Amino acid sequence: MIISRILLSAVLLLSAGAAALAHHSFDAEYDRNKPITLNGTVAKVEFMNPHIWIYLNVKDDKGASTQWQIEGGAPNSLRRFGWTKDSVKEGEAITVEGSMSKDGSKTVNARSVVLVSTGKRLFAGSSEGDTKAK
Repeated sequence: MIISRILLSAVLLLSAGAAALAHHSFDAEYDRNKPITLNGTVAKVEFMNPHIWIYLNVKDDKGASTQWQIEGGAPNSLRRFGWTKDSVKEGEAITVEGSMSKDGSKTVNARSVVLVSTGKRLFAGSSEGDTKAK
């Protein structure tokens, strides 16, 4: 019985440690010194764990459209800030403020999302933390 409890405790501790290591650091993926503001139309929203993703079609000065992927916070955290799965809808015009990815891809960690139709600003649950450069 004692060995079973020790083994169970060890498994739980190792599982918790693995989950903590699996979660990425903001600074490992994003560059807080490369802020970006994107204006575009929502192509798709994935409101699921571990983070929400918004796919945004952004037009350049020549009218060519490029799709960006925007990472937001965890759905549970965003719900506490008033989000629902319908807060940002496909086809809606939004403005996103965030930080560029370090790998040069069209990926952004969002700080805020502004709904163009209403001007409503939503905190996007960025994992950036303190926005001052370190």
